[in-house]
Amino acid sequence: MASQGEVESVPHSGHRPAPPELEPAPFIRHGTPIFRQTNLALFAAGLATFGLLYCTQPLMPEFSKDYGVSAATASLSLSLTTGVLAVAMLFAGGVSDAWGRKSVMAASLLSSAVLVLLTALVPDWHMLLILRTLLGLTLSGLPAVAMTYLSEEMHPESIGLGMGLYISGNAIGGMGGRLVAGVMADFFSWRVGVATVGTIGLIAGLVFWRSLPPSRHHMRQPLHLGALMGRFRLAFRDAGLPWLFAEGFLLLGAFVTIYNYIGYRLLAPPYGLSQAVVGTIFSVYLIGTFSSAWMGHLAGRLGRRKVLWTAFALMLFGVGLTMTRPLILIVAGIVAVTFGFFGGHSIASSWVGRRAGNAKAQASSMYLFSYYMGSSLAGASGGLFYASHGWNGVALFVAALVIAGLLIAWRLYFLPPLPGPPSPGTEPPLPQ
Repeated sequence: MASQGEVESVPHSGHRPAPPELEPAPFIRHGTPIFRQTNLALFAAGLATFGLLYCTQPLMPEFSKDYGVSAATASLSLSLTTGVLAVAMLFAGGVSDAWGRKSVMAASLLSSAVLVLLTALVPDWHMLLILRTLLGLTLSGLPAVAMTYLSEEMHPESIGLGMGLYISGNAIGGMGGRLVAGVMADFFSWRVGVATVGTIGLIAGLVFWRSLPPSRHHMRQPLHLGALMGRFRLAFRDAGLPWLFAEGFLLLGAFVTIYNYIGYRLLAPPYGLSQAVVGTIFSVYLIGTFSSAWMGHLAGRLGRRKVLWTAFALMLFGVGLTMTRPLILIVAGIVAVTFGFFGGHSIASSWVGRRAGNAKAQASSMYLFSYYMGSSLAGASGGLFYASHGWNGVALFVAALVIAGLLIAWRLYFLPPLPGPPSPGTEPPLPQ
């Protein structure tokens, strides 16, 4: 038996074996050193991306104090970033088609960390907003391209676990960016908090650059706007992809709405909790580091169509618990919503890559565009329901979003299965 990377001789054959350079590159499988190396890189990337993105959220009161701006104006430090991010991600995949996956992602992380470090130094509010707007543009090179890289390089049996571990990094980054910036601002200043997050992001970017294996299954394509639009249209020809885009919208829309307004309920009577205690309850966000990997791996073994609906069912159960009065049940409801959200996102995002064919980058971009638009539109709309009907109004609005997601998951159950992995005849088709 020849060792890995060697070609076995075939003494009784009249044909020479194919030269190694002509053999197709193997896909990355879990349990191998290259799988661990890849996931270290993408975990660091997710940690940096969402830490850099969300680090200003706990600092908005500090911005109001330092710059004399209203709360609504202070919120632009985040909303401008996410708005630009959603649109720019539509084109980031096309840029990576031409320039390469790893180079675009590394440039995205390193330039974003530098922008956040500069944000800690600017004395002017408008300059801060300009830097945060540019951050949305530079960050866009990571999320959509990371999904594409995983869908191209991972073996179909391993992509669920790989995507889940990447999303775990997103969860820790989202929580860590808020926590580090807020704690450092408490002890020092918001500038020290932002600089700390920027430094962590820079280190994570260097780890990513050093650790991520180069693409082995991506063929670079020239960047032409017409061809790019054609590949976007190709992403809508698949029977399942538009439904998966809708699932992304509903998943993040429901999740963000819960987190946006549950604090108002817990700060008010009869609970009257302090802001610190409410913040501690919200640390259940970190449960996503487990649920995304576990449910992603489960879906890889049992089939995505068989597992996706359970994520929405769990979220619906959690929303119902938040409508009860006992505090312990409300917290349990938040845990259930969080667990279901991260698991559902892991499954849906990996399924997009499996179904996208030659339009993986554009399909990933469309999924994430829908995902962040769900956060923007549904998260803002939830405030109208809170103003008119209190928490029950918010919960019913979120329940409607989750039920819609559950119905779409049921619709996806009846999609025709995709073919199995490359090299037909060597492995059985995988569950979808």
